[in-house]
Amino acid sequence: MASAKFHNTFRQYHRWMGFFLAGIMTVYAVSGILLIFRSTDFMKYEYTTVHELDTQLSTKALEEALHLKGFKVQAEDEQEIRFNYGAYQKNTGEAVVTKKDYPKVLAKLVSLHKATTNSPLFILNITFGVVLLFFVVSAFLMFMPKAKLFKNGMKIAAGGFVFALLVVIFGS
Repeated sequence: MASAKFHNTFRQYHRWMGFFLAGIMTVYAVSGILLIFRSTDFMKYEYTTVHELDTQLSTKALEEALHLKGFKVQAEDEQEIRFNYGAYQKNTGEAVVTKKDYPKVLAKLVSLHKATTNSPLFILNITFGVVLLFFVVSAFLMFMPKAKLFKNGMKIAAGGFVFALLVVIFGS
């Protein structure tokens, strides 16, 4: 069995890491809340861009040239192609695109959760995950295993684990 000094050392590390992660968790919390509303217009603003493209593009060529997620043609005639984000004038090659997005700072927060190994943000994501795993382990090492508080903590942790599993299984 580990000594009281061992457990106190983990309590100290747990506390220091908690202070360190307080800032990181604030950023993740805000960006996570924003992602919940990503399919709505919550906190988004509308902006319009004009693209100068080749003339007489087909709908497929227009979609490839604009690189718009969810591109859908709504109507087409000899002069114009109207799509869900705007319109393309076949004769002039001008495409007017109107989209909605977060302001720059909020867009950066949202991109935090979408980081891959191709983004420098993945270092923050990995650090956050590793430190959270440390919290999981150190939470059980903060108290002596014979203590009532430790045994109750194990029951609560088991309840949290079962709750998370049920939400993942039945919530998606």
